[in-house]
Amino acid sequence: MANTGFPALTILWLLPLVGAAVVVALPARMSHVAKSVALAVSLGVLVIAVVLGITFDRGGQQFQFVERHSWIPAFGASYSLGLDGIALVLVLLTAVLVPLLLIAGWNDVPAVPSENPETLETPETSDEPPRRLPHTYFALILVVESMVLLSFSALDVLLFYIFFEAMLIPMYFLIGGFGGANRSRAAVKFLLYNLLGGLVMLAAVVGLYVVTARAESPFTSGTFDFQAIAAAAANGDLGVGPGVLNALFLGFMFAFAVKAPLWPLHSWLPDSAVESTPSTAVLMMAVVDKVGTFAMIRYCLQLFPESSATFAPWIITLAVIGIVYGAILAIGQTDIMRLIAYTSISHFGFIILGIFAMTSQSQAGSALYMVNHGISTAALFLIAGFLVSQRGTRAIAAYGGVQKVAPVLAGTFLIAGLATLSLPGLAPFISEFLVLIGTYTRYHVAAIVATSALVLSAIYILWLYQRVMGGPEKEGSDKIRDLVRRELVVVAPLIALLLFLGIYPKPALDIITPAVNHTVVDEVPTPVIADPHAEEGAHP
Repeated sequence: MANTGFPALTILWLLPLVGAAVVVALPARMSHVAKSVALAVSLGVLVIAVVLGITFDRGGQQFQFVERHSWIPAFGASYSLGLDGIALVLVLLTAVLVPLLLIAGWNDVPAVPSENPETLETPETSDEPPRRLPHTYFALILVVESMVLLSFSALDVLLFYIFFEAMLIPMYFLIGGFGGANRSRAAVKFLLYNLLGGLVMLAAVVGLYVVTARAESPFTSGTFDFQAIAAAAANGDLGVGPGVLNALFLGFMFAFAVKAPLWPLHSWLPDSAVESTPSTAVLMMAVVDKVGTFAMIRYCLQLFPESSATFAPWIITLAVIGIVYGAILAIGQTDIMRLIAYTSISHFGFIILGIFAMTSQSQAGSALYMVNHGISTAALFLIAGFLVSQRGTRAIAAYGGVQKVAPVLAGTFLIAGLATLSLPGLAPFISEFLVLIGTYTRYHVAAIVATSALVLSAIYILWLYQRVMGGPEKEGSDKIRDLVRRELVVVAPLIALLLFLGIYPKPALDIITPAVNHTVVDEVPTPVIADPHAEEGAHP
C-alpha cells in the first residue's frame, strides 16, 4: 500500500471534513447522534492512520503513499501528498488524540434545551460560555483535524500554506465560541498573532515562486513542488544569492515560530489555552501547534539549508530563553491551567532547540518530543480540566487534599505530571535526553543552560501536586468525585502510551530516524557557528 496509487491520504483528510458536514446537517434535537457520528468518524480516521503506520516501509523511499495530480498548472501548483516518518508519527498522534478529545469534551457544550433557535445564544458580555449547538463544537474539531492531517501530508508549498492558514478559522471559533469569560479577547489575540505570521509567510511563498521562475533557476517555469525545490536547494542550485534565501527563510520561520510558539512570539498561547475548553486547548497545544515545529523541519531546513545553518545559533538562543522563561513563569502561576500552558512554552523550546542543533540525535529527539509532548500535555491538561469542571475554579489555592477524595484522579495527575518533568521511564524522558545529548555535541552552553529546566520543571510540577492533591482537605472538596468511566476511557490510553513509549520508544524512533537522516545527513550543511566537536557528534 506504500505506493499503490490508492488515495489513502486523500481519504484520511477528507473523511473528517465530510464527517463535519454530516454532523452540522443533523437536526438540533439530535445532539447525541451528532456526537456519536463525530466520534465514529474520528475512529475511522484512526483506523486509516494505523493502517498507514503498519504498511509504511521503514527502509523504503523517503516519501510514501504519494499522490500527485495537477491543480493549478499555470502556477506550477499541484495536489501532491506524501508522508515521511516524521509526518507519519504526527498523523498517528493526531488520529489518536482527536477521538479522546471528543470523548473528553462530550459534555463541554450542553444539549439544546428546546428547539427554539433563539435560546441557543447568550449575550457576549456574559461570563458564562455561550449556549450553542454541540453539533458545531464537534464539527469544528473534525475540521481542524482534517486541515492538520493535510498540512502534515502536503508536498506542495502552496497547498501546505493554504491549509496552514485555513486551520486558524475553526480554531478561532472553537476558542471564541465555546470558551470562558474572556474568550473573545483570547480568540482575537490568537487570530491576530497567527494571521500576522501567515501574511509574512505568504510574502515568502510568493518570493520562493519568483525564485523558481527565474531564468537562472533549474526549473523550466515557476513551481511550488516541495521535492523539486528541496533537491535544487540541497545542490545550491536555486540561482539566487544568500541574501534572498535568508529573507525567504526568515519569512517561513517567522510564521512557524508564531505557530509553535517560540519566545518572544508566545504570548497568545496562555490566554488561548486558559479561555478554551480543555479539549480545545489540548487540540491547540498538542496538535495544531505541532504543525509549526514540523514545518521547521520540513520547509525551513530542507528548502533553505544554508540559511538554517546561518540563523541556527540565534534561534537556539531564543529556544533556550523560552525553555527557562516558560519554566520560571510556570512556577509563579496561581492558575492550574495557565501553569500547564506555560510548561508547553518551555517544552516547545526544547523541540526547537533540537531541530536547529542539526544533529541526528537532537532532531530525532525533537520529532519524538512532538509526539511525547502531545500525549503528556493531553493527559495533564484533561485531568486538570476534569478537576476544575467539578470544583468550578482554576485557582490553585482553592484546592487541597484531593488525593483523599479522588485517589485515581490524583494518581493519574501525578503520572502525567512526572511525564511532563521527563522522569526516566516515561515517554518524554528519552526525547528530552536525545535533544540535550545531540545539542551538547555542538552547542555546549545551550545544552547546559537548557538542562536547568529539568530542576525548574520538578519544582513547578511537584509543588503543584503538593498544593492541589496533598495536605488537608479544603472547603468545597466534597464537590469533587473521582474519575468516572468516560473520563477513565480518555485518561487510560494516554497513561498507557506514556508508559509504553517511555520503556520502549524503538517503534517510533525506527520510523523517525530515516526521515531525520534525509534532513540532517544529506541536506543540512555544518552550521557556520559551531563547536569544534561538531563533527564528532553530528552522525552517531
